[in-house]
Amino acid sequence: MVRWIIFGIVYALLTAYGLQAIKTIFKYNWVQYVFIAIALLVLGNFIFQFVVGPEGRVLTQSKSYAFGFLLVFLSFNIVVVPILLGEDVLRLIFGVYDKYASGKESLYIPSRRKFVSQLALGLATIPFSSLLYGMYKGKYDYRVLKYTLHFEDLPEAFDGYRITQISDVHSGSFDDRNKVAYGIDLIKKQESDMILFTGDMVNNKAEEMHDWKDLFGQLEAKDGVYSVLGNHDYGDYVEWNSEADKHANLEELKQIQKDMGFDLLLNESRFIERNGQRLALVGVENWGRGPFKKAGDLKKAVQSVDENDFKILMSHDPSHWEDVVVHDDYHYHLTLSGHTHGMQFGIEIPGWVKWSPAKWRYKYWAGIYEQMGQYINVNRGFGYLGFPGRTGIWPEVTVIELRKGKVS
Repeated sequence: MVRWIIFGIVYALLTAYGLQAIKTIFKYNWVQYVFIAIALLVLGNFIFQFVVGPEGRVLTQSKSYAFGFLLVFLSFNIVVVPILLGEDVLRLIFGVYDKYASGKESLYIPSRRKFVSQLALGLATIPFSSLLYGMYKGKYDYRVLKYTLHFEDLPEAFDGYRITQISDVHSGSFDDRNKVAYGIDLIKKQESDMILFTGDMVNNKAEEMHDWKDLFGQLEAKDGVYSVLGNHDYGDYVEWNSEADKHANLEELKQIQKDMGFDLLLNESRFIERNGQRLALVGVENWGRGPFKKAGDLKKAVQSVDENDFKILMSHDPSHWEDVVVHDDYHYHLTLSGHTHGMQFGIEIPGWVKWSPAKWRYKYWAGIYEQMGQYINVNRGFGYLGFPGRTGIWPEVTVIELRKGKVS
């Protein structure tokens, strides 16, 4: 209860500053009333969904949108506050100076300047409109990102081998079948030799995949479609009537993946063979730093893999690569991960800027990285979770081509 009171006070203060900017620019009372009504509606819906709503801890679509609209509204006010607060400080300083310099008996604070409020509102519309765009368009603005990686010890039979990676579907968040179908068609058009899915098929429950099973079941590749589990797939973030129900949910999700034609690797490996040569595909269960599940067992997964095999590892959380994989006795040529979503918000201009708040938690948060001669690709995710949108960090289909030799 205390944190809700604190949240309400902070929300009221931020809204008050936003209202000050509105009042300075717009003299019509109805504009101010509309702003206040929106503030109350956004807050009321958020409280209803997260406090009164019947779904408990389950993150439903209605909760996601309640959070999304709250974030959009707060982003507007958060930009306004420092500008108007800075003006208030200057107004106070000028008022105090004027009082003592001129010997006036009373303190006179200059009124707000209209152009400052106009500047504040103008800047505030940037994150406001960007987040709204992310909620209604950006979350399905799929991008195909292509990389070519060179390895001197790649078997010759696999020179030019193409891998498509997707990750973090989070099917429980989807709300537009046609848009998702478009994303599936993009994956199919890549015509890669192998498709790899690196975890988080659902938000919490296997039933979330029921409406999307037929679409993802269309994915096919010459050497197969393979998958691993992500932290959300275990059902750890909702309450279950019993451990048996939780176990049954996980088993259902495994069966769904099997029905779709996905070969789910649970601390296991497979060999892809061509012309008498092979590469090892290794898949581990989720292993995450901190509070995340550590079910991944790399040693168990490579029991049948030779040290000299060319190895591709699927591991959902990139912290596993940083903390364990790169220091392992085996050399893992390429690791494929997801998990971070790039926080679904950031700025990326290839060759110029690559930034997201995700970098404050994950050193390796999106794209290709290399360490000790080993590569990782952190996929930005196919779906979305929490905030029902994407701004600047778009949903991703990754295509990686393996080439033998050094970079020319």
